[in-house]
Amino acid sequence: MTDATPSPETAADGATPDYDAMTRDIADVPAVEVITTVAVHLLSAAAVNLGLDKPDSEHKDLDEARKLITALAGLVTASATEISSFHAAPLRDGLKSLQLAFREASIVPDEPGQGPGEKFTGPVFA
Repeated sequence: MTDATPSPETAADGATPDYDAMTRDIADVPAVEVITTVAVHLLSAAAVNLGLDKPDSEHKDLDEARKLITALAGLVTASATEISSFHAAPLRDGLKSLQLAFREASIVPDEPGQGPGEKFTGPVFA
């Protein structure tokens, strides 16, 4: 019987991982950094699923893009007051760009206010 899960007893270099140190490391990361990092990952993944990574992208999947944009909208809207305008403004700009790109890429456009993430942001217009 094989198991793809690595054994917790050894790390890649054969040493025992120090889980206490890893826990302390993540605890030292400011919340604003964690939130913005997650938001950037959502932005990037949505852009790829919209086919914005390259012309004629084989990764275009509007259903997946819709989910990612909605998750991003929820995160940005919920955390905006916690991370300050300095961090939230560029995330909002990126989110709006993705929402507009989604609208442009859709064969059947959503009604205003029904696009991805618009339940959190309100209708998005150019």
